[in-house]
Amino acid sequence: MEHVELAAADLLLRPWREADAPAVRDALHDPAIAQWNPQGGGPIDHQVALLWVRRRADWSGGDHASLAVVDAAGGELLGSVSLHHIHHGDASIGYWTMPAARGRQVATRAVLRLTEWAFADLRLHRVELCHAVANPASCRVADRAGYRAEGTLRESYQYGDGRRYDEHLHARLATDPSGPVPTVSR
Repeated sequence: MEHVELAAADLLLRPWREADAPAVRDALHDPAIAQWNPQGGGPIDHQVALLWVRRRADWSGGDHASLAVVDAAGGELLGSVSLHHIHHGDASIGYWTMPAARGRQVATRAVLRLTEWAFADLRLHRVELCHAVANPASCRVADRAGYRAEGTLRESYQYGDGRRYDEHLHARLATDPSGPVPTVSR
């Protein structure tokens, strides 16, 4: 799979670069990112962050597409968005945002843009989004990005604190209308 850069208004989704490692190291120390995006045991130092960036920059296996979300004007790292488990027309999507970027719908806009690309260019049919029920901010991202709620997966994933959490499963199909999903209580 070839690398791409995707514009989304004031955001740029671009391939990861080794120069991103210091910002990634800082991001992985953020308690919310560490909680909901566990990296495995051990301290997060420059070498760990560099390996993290290199893995995400390598799309040669065709099973993932991972992009840095940066400010289009200044290049500041705002977050991450990735398609993973790409297989037979399906994929999963994941994301995180830097603390300074939260509340600006950066994750929603990045998820929307990567989803559009996945359907149009990769010809995917279904993209799933799972998040811990205890992470309501991710539920808002899913709803705003048009990912319909499909159910709850019981104790389906072990997060950063070592506990298994129930997750909400959301998904978008290439045939779904774009736009936010009406909010319903779960």
